[in-house]
Amino acid sequence: MDAFLVIDKPEGPTSHDVVKAVQRLTAARRAGHTGTLDPSATGVLVVALDRATRVVAFLPEGEKTYVGCLRLGVETDTQDATGRVVREGGDIPRDEAAVEDAFRAFEGRIRQVPPMYSAVKVAGRPLYQRARRGEEIERPAREVEISKLRVLEMALPEVTFEVTCSRGTYVRALCADIGRRLGCGAHLTRLRRTGSGEFTLSQAVTLEELARLVAAGTWQAWAIPMAQALAVYPRVEVPGALEARVRCGTTVPLEMLTGTQGVPSAGSRVRLMSPTGELLALAEVVREEPASGQAPGRPAIRYLRVLADR
Repeated sequence: MDAFLVIDKPEGPTSHDVVKAVQRLTAARRAGHTGTLDPSATGVLVVALDRATRVVAFLPEGEKTYVGCLRLGVETDTQDATGRVVREGGDIPRDEAAVEDAFRAFEGRIRQVPPMYSAVKVAGRPLYQRARRGEEIERPAREVEISKLRVLEMALPEVTFEVTCSRGTYVRALCADIGRRLGCGAHLTRLRRTGSGEFTLSQAVTLEELARLVAAGTWQAWAIPMAQALAVYPRVEVPGALEARVRCGTTVPLEMLTGTQGVPSAGSRVRLMSPTGELLALAEVVREEPASGQAPGRPAIRYLRVLADR
């Protein structure tokens, strides 16, 4: 099936392990995910099946939401509970207002140094490879955005929080930075992703539930079609007489297609749909090059991904 499945990832296996399990259960030819979770993290892991793997790069760039817990007073080399303790015994603040203030200080656009134990590449090598050799190197800070960061519960030295952030944000690094701001250090003890872009836990199934659904022959009811996942792009219907041309990737003038509310502006991405609702292709609206001295060319389409071919 060419679709997406939202899996409620359990603690322990890697994201790759979960993808392989989903591929095996669904008998998909190809499978991949839209954004990794650490083995110790749980929650939303979006798995692309078959041709859906070809449109992952075109999914809307949405924020991610997590519920996590940090422990003040202890720092680890991985910035989470899986690592080796490198410092403890910091003076943990007892003033809850001070802790709240420290969290609020990280809302908005911030610069974040990625952890050594991460897949970020420096000089062509993932940082985690150097970290496993005991190396510590300088890492350039990257700009990320924390659109929401709020404390849910305080039972010091533990603080449960919710964060909504841009792609590429390391919640482990955020916890470490909060600990440094408070002067006592901190590390992430647990993390659960509750949303990734338009995908949420309400759409998710566990691997155990998926196995039962497959056995019952009903798992497809949880699959999210490609066209639905890409609904942010306007729908342009391809008349039946032109469907074969689109399936072959042959250029078709935009004016010969239907279903648009006005002509999409140049640079817009659109979904080319068959009369039966099949996603045939993703395309970008462009202007045809006019002849010398002529008026600007007509709107046309440039294929970004043809999906009708198998």
